Amino acid sequence: MATDKLVDQELGALGRGLESRWSGAILVCSKCSKKLDGGFGRKGRTSLGKALRKRFGLKKGRKSPVGLIEVKCLGVCPKGAVTLVDTSRPGTWRLVPAGADVEAIGRDLGLDPGGQAPARRAITSR
Repeated sequence: MATDKLVDQELGALGRGLESRWSGAILVCSKCSKKLDGGFGRKGRTSLGKALRKRFGLKKGRKSPVGLIEVKCLGVCPKGAVTLVDTSRPGTWRLVPAGADVEAIGRDLGLDPGGQAPARRAITSR
């Protein structure tokens, strides 16, 4: 990948770094999504990860403004909901019920509907 920009700083035993445009990451449990067989979107057939990507214009990979990663299992396994972790607030895991408004979820996560870089909130104690 000739266009990839390596970070100039050496990261010790980890080698060199690669830049990304992420301002944060959102982890979505794919096992919960699979159990719901969708549950989101206009007809209720879309997974939470896909619905968030589509509504907020999030692309896959490091060039997206926010990383949306579907992970295997977060180990919570709620009934009728999907576990979601916002890395800007890792102390609070969310259980998103099936059929929840994707727009409201995105606003709560600080995502911008225009697909621009989101206005992420700083971690604060509540």
